[in-house]
Amino acid sequence: MEPIMTASTIVSGANLVVLGVLVGVFIKIYSRTKAQLPLGMIFFAGLLFLHNVIGVYAYFSMMELYAIALLPYLLAVHVAELAGILIFLKITLQ
Repeated sequence: MEPIMTASTIVSGANLVVLGVLVGVFIKIYSRTKAQLPLGMIFFAGLLFLHNVIGVYAYFSMMELYAIALLPYLLAVHVAELAGILIFLKITLQ
């Protein structure tokens, strides 16, 4: 496996962990407030979680199909996603 693809897989795994924590936080908020907004956030985080699961699966099952020149861009997308999710989690926990 290419080092950049390995890095992208690791970042996607980190996204899965952070999204799991975020879903847990939204479930806790929903259980206390019964508001509709946390339900929407759970759905949104769930879709991002699914996106990362599919991405990790695709890296392992179709790694020979990815062009080497494309890998830095995929890594950048996953790093940007991780940064956004971490900021979102930080704001949510304040």
